[in-house]
Amino acid sequence: MKLISAIIKDLGDDFRVRRILPSLDARHVGPFVFVDHMGPVSIKTGKELSVRPHPHIGLATITYLYDGVILHRDSLGTEAAIRPHEINWMTAGSGIAHSERSLVDSQFSFLEGIQTWVALPREFEEAEPEFFHLDREEIPVVEGDRWTLRLAAGEFLGKRSPVKVYSPLFYADLEAESGAKAEWAVPSDQESGLYVARGSLEVQGQNVDVGQMAVFDSGESISFSSEKGARVIVLGGVPFPEKRHLWWNFVSTSSERIERAKLEWKEERFPKVPGETERIPLPEK
Repeated sequence: MKLISAIIKDLGDDFRVRRILPSLDARHVGPFVFVDHMGPVSIKTGKELSVRPHPHIGLATITYLYDGVILHRDSLGTEAAIRPHEINWMTAGSGIAHSERSLVDSQFSFLEGIQTWVALPREFEEAEPEFFHLDREEIPVVEGDRWTLRLAAGEFLGKRSPVKVYSPLFYADLEAESGAKAEWAVPSDQESGLYVARGSLEVQGQNVDVGQMAVFDSGESISFSSEKGARVIVLGGVPFPEKRHLWWNFVSTSSERIERAKLEWKEERFPKVPGETERIPLPEK
C-alpha cells in the first residue's frame, strides 16, 4: 500500500478542488485516471460552479455529491439535476460535450462532491456516447458493522450496480461510523484505492486524512479502521495493458486521436449542448 496526497487546483472564478489523480506517484488506479474532490463551497447565488460546455473523448465521467445540486446538460440533449446519493454517469466514447452548473436549493447551503474519470478499454474508446442517471433507490447498498457502502458502479462485495460499464471495476461511497473497521478481498487482477473526503481512516498503521488516498496493489485486500468516522470513495478495477494519453479533457491510447479531438473542438465540429450559448475554448497549452 502507498499513500498519495491531493494538490489544490483552481478551476476558475476562485472555485478550487483537491486533485488526487493523476498523481506523480499513481497515474491511475485500475481504469480510474482522474479524481477531483469539489468543495465544500458555500452556495449563495448558484453561480459558484459554472462549467461551460467542454468536450470529452475516450472516457466515462462520474459525478457523485455529498451536498448541493448540480445541473448537467450534454450534447445528447440530456438535462438532469443530480443530488446527494445519486449518480450521473456519462460515457463520452467517440465524443460528447457537456456543461455543469450549481443550483440554489433550500435543502443545501454547500456544494461538495467527487468527480471521476474512467478510461475506456481501447476497443470501446469510440463507443457511442451515453448518459445514465441513477436515483438513490437504484444504487445497491451493503451494510456492515458500523459502515454503509453504496455501490455506484461495477461489482463489489457481492453486489452489482445497474450502470453500464465497459471493464471490470467498482466505485462506491463508504460512510464509516466511529469504531468502524473492515477487510475486503479484491480479485488478484484488480488494483484499488480509498480516498478520504471527510474524517480519517487508519490503513496498515498509517493515518489517511482528508485529501489523501491509500492505493493498494493488484489483489491486495482493502482494510481500514476509523476511530472517529469517515466519508470515503472506494474504487478499483483491472488496469489496462496500454498507456493512456491525457490532455485537457481527452483520454486516449492514441496521441493522434487526441490531436484530432483538439482540432474538432477548436473548429466547433463537436456536437452542441442544447440550451447553452457559451463554450470553453481549447487551451493554448
